[in-house]
Order: sequence, then structure tokens, then C-alpha cells
Amino acid sequence: MQPLRPADPSAIAGYRLLGRLGAGGMGVVYLARSAGGALAALKLIRAEHAADPGFRERFRREARVAERITGRWVVRVLGSDPEAREPWLATEFVPGPSLAEAVGVHGALPEPTVRALGARLADALTGMHEAGLVHRDVKPGNVLLALDGPRLIDFGIARSAGVTALTATDAMIGTPGFLAPEQARVTGAGEVGPPSDVFSLGCVLAYATTGRRPFGTGGVAAVVYRTVHEEPDLDDVPEALLPLVTACLAKDPADRPTAAEVRAALGPAEGPAEGPAGDWLPPGLPALIAERSARVLDLPVAEPTVLVPSAGPARTSPSRRRVLALGSAAAVAGAGGLTAWLVNRDRAPGGAGGSPTALPTYTIGVQTDLSGTRKADGRAQERGARLAVETFNARSDRPFGLAVKVRDDGGDPTRAAAVAREFVKDAAVMAVLGPTTRETVMAVADTYDKSRLVLATVAVGIDQGDISGQTSNPTYRELRVAHGMLQLPFNGLALARGAKRVAVVDDRAAGEYSWQTANSTKTTMSAAGETVTVHQMAATGEDFGPTVRDVIAARPDAVLYAGVSPRRAGLCAKALKQQGYGGMCGGVEYALGPEFLSVAGPAAEGWYFGTTYVDPALVPEAKAFTAAYRKRWGLSAAAPVERYAAEAYDAVTGLAESMRGLVSSQHLDVARVALRGAMRTFPYQGITKRYGFDERNVLNFTYIEELFLYRIERGVPRFLGQFEKAADDEKKRWKKQ
Repeated sequence: MQPLRPADPSAIAGYRLLGRLGAGGMGVVYLARSAGGALAALKLIRAEHAADPGFRERFRREARVAERITGRWVVRVLGSDPEAREPWLATEFVPGPSLAEAVGVHGALPEPTVRALGARLADALTGMHEAGLVHRDVKPGNVLLALDGPRLIDFGIARSAGVTALTATDAMIGTPGFLAPEQARVTGAGEVGPPSDVFSLGCVLAYATTGRRPFGTGGVAAVVYRTVHEEPDLDDVPEALLPLVTACLAKDPADRPTAAEVRAALGPAEGPAEGPAGDWLPPGLPALIAERSARVLDLPVAEPTVLVPSAGPARTSPSRRRVLALGSAAAVAGAGGLTAWLVNRDRAPGGAGGSPTALPTYTIGVQTDLSGTRKADGRAQERGARLAVETFNARSDRPFGLAVKVRDDGGDPTRAAAVAREFVKDAAVMAVLGPTTRETVMAVADTYDKSRLVLATVAVGIDQGDISGQTSNPTYRELRVAHGMLQLPFNGLALARGAKRVAVVDDRAAGEYSWQTANSTKTTMSAAGETVTVHQMAATGEDFGPTVRDVIAARPDAVLYAGVSPRRAGLCAKALKQQGYGGMCGGVEYALGPEFLSVAGPAAEGWYFGTTYVDPALVPEAKAFTAAYRKRWGLSAAAPVERYAAEAYDAVTGLAESMRGLVSSQHLDVARVALRGAMRTFPYQGITKRYGFDERNVLNFTYIEELFLYRIERGVPRFLGQFEKAADDEKKRWKKQ
């Protein structure tokens, strides 16, 4: 919990505010105390969103639905006012951890605990279903653990059974990995009813007893595919619970038990009257809940907010014209700021950008590999970040100064963890531009998350579901299309070329990622009427010859290497050339590196790769950046700009603009938790591409078309542009040949 800020109210409709529980683009959730002393979680919606009639209607519906839910095992509504200028909704406050947090910290729960948990959640769902409501998002993150039992929360997407939702008709509602097959198919609102909640409850029970998601982790597409088409992983579910959990996870809704039947099968929901509170929980969790409760109960009542004149120089409120000018400046930050930097750099006083000392200064951390295997990518990120900070500081309208602090983790997880701890302890650091490898991200993500410190990456792609805590308000932000989509440029190109048969080399050295890429390609291309064959390459060997013989025997028009190793991609390319294959070949971003070119040699010629990064020298919108970058780092006019440099520039500039949005007219106040909220959807137009995340599922990068295509020509990767346009251009080129 964060303290109240000077601009926060001290009370709302009789509720005294004690602190901030969280903040996002839509509003703020406060910890509050009612006039009678009860603690509440009070959600306050920002006025600008309330001005949207559609948004207000959705909030009005949420309040109506929540008020109809009165069971013991749900958080109850204490008050609301959907018609206020800033609408608000107050619910009971539960100080305990979520089920996701409890399992993440303590591991799988014992069978008696899961039985009590399941019976009480089933009781909550029974009450909802009898009232004609469907929750639609039952998941571990929406189950809070109290000493007397669990509480089901978050009814923002709940609705009456059979009533059309206010979301788009093709929107997938729920959380992948815990939603029912009929929700994943999104074929109609009528299909999603009480049985969907029972399926989700089965997923929660399996997760609680095993510590694993029953349909695995990975990209959204892969998890959804397994949910719809494959059987769940129930290997470690206790034998006594297995038949019930299996029945809950039936693909056909008609084959599932009702919530009332689940409750009856698990035993009484109320539990014995005797026994101390918390006796349903395993050792360790009651103490955690008690500690949090004591900490909250000891909070003092906040005094009414009073504006006190500053002891320093008076700061006048900006005029309306000034506010509009600041907003307009944000839209031209990329080009205009660079022009100012180019003009003023050589005569700017006071160091980088000459930021005057009267302005506060916030720091952007850069954690990257400057001495390991990806040091070239790490250096590019550092250079791009430094240029972004210097460009921002050259702007006369900046409300604060920026600083940059760089730390080398060498691509080593142990060093990375130490670097993360350094940045977390430095209170001036508001966000960090992230590491270069999956392993280093996994080593640091939890450290940053616990400190509410945003970790933004441009050079790494992993499944965010593999990182705990990354749900509705994540701190880990991949500012790029999800890596489960990186095969799209190759697939689109193969279709444009008229390929009828595609072979995929599933390199088991890449683990689940290669399988997901192969499976996604098969699903996508098969739907277009193409024939796709998948050929596995053992993880332990480097002789691609036998696998390539199987590939060629399938007579493919195109071959996709689905692995992540540049070296192994090079070996695959050599084997294909040695065996006389002359068709289209390609891979994904991870396999495109210097080692691919050196190992493959002439066999690399003509290979295609889908990427999330551009060559800024060939992007008109990045012309000013390219000139500034070459000037800043002493490069010749023809020198290439390293990959990820422009993306790092975009990331830091976007972070700075998010921070600007947090600056009020009277106070310069940027905090880590507020920046995390501002980064929730991150709508930003950079010099390389558009950035943004889906408001309904903030783990989904909105602009999946922001992928690019490269072709190897004369031993060098050549940028072809956005992949759909590049595919059309390549099709025209082939017709001329």
C-alpha cells in the first residue's frame, strides 16, 4: 500500500481514505474506513473516463451486479455512486493474499485446505447462479484468502446469464488458462453460462492442489488451443479429488456438474463451528494474514487535506494555453525533441541537456548486457536510452529532468539479480529498461514487481504467464508483439508466395517455444488450406542431416526453422543447402544473429526472418533519430544503426511521456506505483511503431501488425519493412523474375 498524495481527497462520501491500494489508467483504488470503522476498498473512477457514456454504463452495470451478490464467500458492496462526477464503488476489504500469491509463495495446498476452499467457492458460485449471474473470470488472482475462508472478488465482467455483454462480440472474456472452452471460442454470448464458471473452478482446484495450471503456460494462443482441444494435466491431483476435478473440466458444458453439486461433493461450505480461525489453512498462511491485518488496523485516520503554501519559490498554475501546449508537445516528442537536441546539443549548459536545478530529476535505469554474448544488443539499448534522455532534457517545456543510470549484468542471472536489487534500493529510479535474455528477466522480474518498479523490455520475449503477479496491473512490460506471434511474417510471406506445403523444423533445444511456434504455424496455415508437416530435431545433437532428409521428403515449398539458436539455425541452413533444397527458408528474430551468418555462410542467402525491430535508417519517421544517433556516437553517415537502439529510444521516450501525464498542475509527483498504472495500456506512437496494450487484457500487445521482415542479401540482413506490405512487395518481385 502507498501513502496518500497531496492531490488525493481525504474523504469520499463519508469514507475516510487511509492510503492507496493501487492505481491504473481508469482510476485509483483506496483503502478507506467507513464512519462505523469498517475497512473498505474504494474504487474511484477518473472524471475523464466517466465522461464517456459507454464507460459510465459499464461501471453502472458493474455496481448493479455487485450489489446483487450477497453470499458469505464473496466481497460485498458497502456503497456506490455510479452517477457522481467521479463514480465510486466501495467493497469489503480483505487483507489476506490472493490464492495465486499463496501458491506462488507456499506451493501446492494440502487436500483438506483445497476441499474447504472449493466448497466455499462453489457455495459463492451457487448463490450467483441462483441469482441469474455468471462470474466469467474465476481464477486464483480473484480469490482472496481470509482467516475464516476465501472471498471471491472482481465482478467487473460478471453478467446476467443470457444477457448480451457490453464488450465486442468477438472479444474473449476471461483469463486464458482458467476460462472454459466455450469462452475461448467466443462464438456467442449465449454459450457462456454457469457451466463456464464450474470449468474455471475446476482449473482453480487443479492449480491449488498441484501448483500448476492444468493447461500449462505459454502464449495465449497455445494455452487457449490446449484448453479447447487437449486434456488437462491432472497428474498430481489427489486421487480423492481427481474424479470431481475431471468432471468440472469436461469440454462439453452439459457434462459438468453444477456448482451446487461441486459444493455437495466437497463437503459443507460452512465448516465446523468449533476450532480457531484459520484452521482451514496450512501453516504459515494464517500468520501472514494476521500480520497484514494488524498492519492495516494500526493505520491512523487521515487528517483532512489542507493545501499549505510551499516554503520555496511560488509555483504558479499553468494557463489553459500552457496546458494545451504541453499536451501538444507530447505528440511531437519524437521528431521535435530530436530537432531541438540536434540544434542545441553543443551549447547546452549544465551537462546532458542542461536541465536546470530547479526542476526535479527522475532516473531511468538501464539493466543490460554490456560484456556477455549479447553485448552488441546491450550497447545499442544503452545508446538509444541515453539519446532519449538527452533529447528529453533539451526540451524547454519539460516539467522535470531525466537522468539515466546503466548497469551491466553480463547476461548472467546471478549478476542480474544483484543489479535489480541495486535499482530497487535507489529511490530516484522510476523505471528500468530491461535485460537481454529470458533467463535474466526471470531472475529479476519478481524483485521489480515487489517494489512496483516497471521493467520495460524491447529485446526479450517470454510468456508473461510464467512470471507471478503479472495480471491486471503488471510491472513487466514487453514493448513489442508477443513472441508467440513472431512466425507470422514468415507464414504471411509463404501464403503470398503461393506455398502449398510448409515444413517446420521443431528444434527441441528451444523447448516449449519451438513446439508452440510449430503448432501455431500448423493451425494458421492449415486453416488457409495449406499442408504443414512438423519434423523434430533432437535437443542433444547438432547433425541436422537426418531431420532435413525428412523435411525434403515432404516436398515443401517453404521451410520454417522454429528454434531460437542462431548457431543451430545456421546448421539447419547448411544441411538444407547441402541436400539441394532451393525453396523458401526462414526463422524468427531470436535465430537472426551474427552466429547464424557465420555458421551458415553462403547457405544463409535468401533466408527470411520475422522481427519486432526495424532498421531506422530505412524508416522515414526515424530520419531525425538516425541522424542524431550517428552524430551522438560518432558514426559515419552510412554506418548502420544497431538493432534495438531505436526501440530503446522509443521505450524511454514513452516512459517519459507517461511520467509527464502524472504531473499535475500544482505538484510534480511521480511515483513507481503510479507509473506502473500509467503503463497499464501505454498508448504511444513511437518513431519505430505504435505501442499499446489491450484494455480488457493488458498482457496482450494491441498492434500485432507491428512485425517486420528481413531477408539475408550478400551475407547481411536487409530490412524489408512491415511484414504485410513486405510480403506484397516480395510477391511482385517474384512475378518479375
